[in-house]
Amino acid sequence: MTDNPTLIRDSFALVQQHADKLTGHFYATLFLHNPEVRELFPPAMDVQRDRLFRALAGAVRMLDRPAELTSFLEQLGRDHRKYEVRAEHYDAVGNALLATLRRFAGEAWTPAHESAWSEAYRLIAAAMSGAAEAEAGRTPPSWLAEVVGHEQRSPDLAVLTLRPNAPFPYRAGQYTTVETARWPRVWRPYSIANAPRRDGLVTLHVRAVPAGWVSNTLVHHTRVGDVVRLGPGRGSMTLPERPSRRVVCVAGGTGLAPIKALVEEMIARHRPLTLHLFVGARQQSDLYDLRSLHQLASVFPRLILVPVISAEIGYPGVQGRLPEVVPAQGHWPEHEVFVAGPDDMVVSMVERFQRDGVPAERLHYDLSTTPAELDITSGLLDGAAGLLDGGAGLLGSGPGRPEGGEQSAH
Repeated sequence: MTDNPTLIRDSFALVQQHADKLTGHFYATLFLHNPEVRELFPPAMDVQRDRLFRALAGAVRMLDRPAELTSFLEQLGRDHRKYEVRAEHYDAVGNALLATLRRFAGEAWTPAHESAWSEAYRLIAAAMSGAAEAEAGRTPPSWLAEVVGHEQRSPDLAVLTLRPNAPFPYRAGQYTTVETARWPRVWRPYSIANAPRRDGLVTLHVRAVPAGWVSNTLVHHTRVGDVVRLGPGRGSMTLPERPSRRVVCVAGGTGLAPIKALVEEMIARHRPLTLHLFVGARQQSDLYDLRSLHQLASVFPRLILVPVISAEIGYPGVQGRLPEVVPAQGHWPEHEVFVAGPDDMVVSMVERFQRDGVPAERLHYDLSTTPAELDITSGLLDGAAGLLDGGAGLLGSGPGRPEGGEQSAH
């Protein structure tokens, strides 16, 4: 008897060559039979079409790792409450998905394939909707947040301070998703740049990227007094229960945001024996938050701050690329390690720490755009109900950081 993962892989292989037509047919089918669902989606569907097939392909490649995804799917279901998802939406998406796969697989599609996909999607929907229902009444599905601070640190980068309209729970190192009034139903993830505070304020570091709808709105078209909407805190790069007393943090670009939040948390609660913080940028002018970091070092002398510049001749401080500079500055196998920044830097840095003997349990990092086989979280319906946004991960992907599409926060 053929098992479900094999049936799903075999049937997906039949439709891979039709990726563009498949995604177009999926959304056409969904909207034709459920026109009321269209209003849940962002105005432009190009990104959603691209992500649908990528997410499906990633899920199929990771069919043999289902157990690790239960907690992630539950978290995803809670997060998707912000889209006002209802049970019938899950059914609509499942029906459209099966109809699409059935059509493009053609005569090779069998009742066994239908059964395998139906069962997989049933489990996906049950995990997500069950978690959402359990969360109802405990926390809001989303938070309105007033912009109380907007500092333009460079032509393309701003630091925003937000005041949520209700207690906003999260942990240092996590991120939130943001929706602006300018682009309704378009959500993008941004790392939170401060540890939880008594006054409840939340700080974001946002870099505008070309054609970035949300990032450009937040950097160039947002003012004090404006209101944005926040999704719940998400992400796994948080402080472990018992971290090592020696810590090294590596931040590139706006990857500084989650690292800074973790540093604040460690200074307030953990107070490590040593805390090295390497902050990388191309030019000295790109070190947009250096004054704040020096203030942290002044209140916690064991914080060793090392700015690193990679592309400015004559810079008087440490020069080079972080993956080369950090190993030369110390011996780190006994340290708790946190890394955030552009993906290529993070991957290179993690590989170097691993080669130098840092145990996996003490190596913490997130990627802004996860590898293809982990790119389930970014989404089949990212801008709308997101019903398959990561849901396909029940077939077996890890809970990587969602691809924000507009921020080099990690």
